[in-house]
Amino acid sequence: MARPKPALRTTASITTAVALLAGAALAAAPAATAAPGTAPAGASAQRLTFHDIPGSGGITLKGNVFTPAGAAAGAKHPLIVFPTSWAMPQIEYLAQAQKLADSGYVVVSYTSRGFWLSGGKIEVAGPPDIADASAVIDWALEHTSADPDRVGMGGVSYGAGISLLAAGHDPRIKAVAALSGWADLIDSIYSGRTQHLQAAALLGGLGLVTGRPGDELTRTLKDFLGSNLDKEPEMIAWGKKRSPATYLDRINANGAAIMMGNAWGDTIFPPNQYASFYDKLTGPKRLEFRPGDHATAEATGLLGLPNDTWTSTRRWFDRYLKGERNGIDTESPVQLKSRTDKGYEGYPDWKSVGAAVKNRIPLDGTKKVWANVDSGANGGIAILSNALDQFLKLPPTVSVPLLPRTFASVWQSERYATEQRIRGTSALHTTVTSTKPSGTLVAYLYDVGPLGIGKLVSNAPYTFHGQTPGRPFPVDLELYSTAYDVPAGHRLALVIDTVDPLYIEHNPTGAQLTFSSPGTDPSHLSVPLREK
Repeated sequence: MARPKPALRTTASITTAVALLAGAALAAAPAATAAPGTAPAGASAQRLTFHDIPGSGGITLKGNVFTPAGAAAGAKHPLIVFPTSWAMPQIEYLAQAQKLADSGYVVVSYTSRGFWLSGGKIEVAGPPDIADASAVIDWALEHTSADPDRVGMGGVSYGAGISLLAAGHDPRIKAVAALSGWADLIDSIYSGRTQHLQAAALLGGLGLVTGRPGDELTRTLKDFLGSNLDKEPEMIAWGKKRSPATYLDRINANGAAIMMGNAWGDTIFPPNQYASFYDKLTGPKRLEFRPGDHATAEATGLLGLPNDTWTSTRRWFDRYLKGERNGIDTESPVQLKSRTDKGYEGYPDWKSVGAAVKNRIPLDGTKKVWANVDSGANGGIAILSNALDQFLKLPPTVSVPLLPRTFASVWQSERYATEQRIRGTSALHTTVTSTKPSGTLVAYLYDVGPLGIGKLVSNAPYTFHGQTPGRPFPVDLELYSTAYDVPAGHRLALVIDTVDPLYIEHNPTGAQLTFSSPGTDPSHLSVPLREK
């Protein structure tokens, strides 16, 4: 099946976002031309040098090294290796590398293969990237004062994924800080069997602007965005090879201490797949979720500003590479910050985050919608919308009473007399009947105020193929996990439509979807609510 035809508004959104992100990456590029052996302002306390580092397969990786100042001759220091994020040059981590060198680390950052001036082609965290990580460790142990018994890895986004994968292949890695990364690549950009259009297009566009995509990436991205379902098994196999979850047993066997951080609204790597992976780790571990979108929780730290994520990262490395008793291992290992509150909440594990008894919102009656038309309910624009929510408390909004019921089904809860805290994962169960064998639906959860204005709490897509037209079938869909406080006097609304600029939709022209609630299998939305 080859189709969908993305709407023009979707294309415009992607083009705008690609231009913004590419501009940010290009703006950083000139600093990468700093002369070897020189340091930027404020970095004079350490020795900063730039190097050509041998990667795997004979390529050269462009890197830099921060070493502690005033170290005694022959002294060994813990090593931290930072692969760069997707499309970013080697200077990405200078501010944090300087802070770490201040406290006694050797820090090696390198531009991931295929990007900027590093050799090779973009492999999307494939085997050559994992081999590169080990090659950089080899080089650092030979050319710096790094201690082979105290090796850590970390990074943001692409650097996080490579670090987690490397921890399953190189037992020398004792600690990892994986920020805004992925554990399951398929569950990240193909959840609900739905292509995350803006996420994939952003990554593909930035790869073209800043690097050299490999043949496998080019072919896979073309099949993915072109909805070539004949290639679906190959695309899934390609993603699994690049997913840390595939190597969970090896990661656990190697025993690295793993800290993972992400944002509730990450439109590239949604939080659910990170939380699921965290639950299965058996070694020392920590999970932090904060408001924001992809990499926005760490962004101020990359600029050298105070940042909670990077503070936790330094504490994590101090504990597991230096052996400092700083208390991070005795704190509740799951740390959450609500999107509507400034404080942190600690939990013993991810399962304890959700309420013991879920609140069920019944989805009564039978509702029918026409497909192919965006009702006005949508998840916003990748990166931008959830960043606005993070910094200005302005999530995507919609007037729930004005949503056209021809194109959107709407159910609402009763008004809550007291503030309710959503913590964890809401789950939809319903029965769907389609007039076509294939289709896509998108579920949205809104916080609705007295005037009917709904603020987006969560969403998720769901795509089906091969269904018999006219025959009902059950749908179970987990919405993206979140922490959100619903004010007293507000209610929750579930909205389901068929088009969202974030995703590729598979609704044939003229399709209709019917949502029903059979007496033997009632439809409902299960929401993990806690009273404050």
